[in-house]
Amino acid sequence: MVSSTRQTERRRAMNKSRNGRANKKARVRAGTPAFPVHPEGYSSSAPDAKKAKE
Repeated sequence: MVSSTRQTERRRAMNKSRNGRANKKARVRAGTPAFPVHPEGYSSSAPDAKKAKE
């Protein structure tokens, strides 16, 4: 049998590591979505256009 102190400390450690996990996941999901920087049909004469492969 374990002492109540040891058991309490273990529970506190588990809770501490679990705290904020839902918020972290929500922040990851709500981040900037992936999108094409230069979509097809983008003007190649634009100053920030991709360089042509030689």
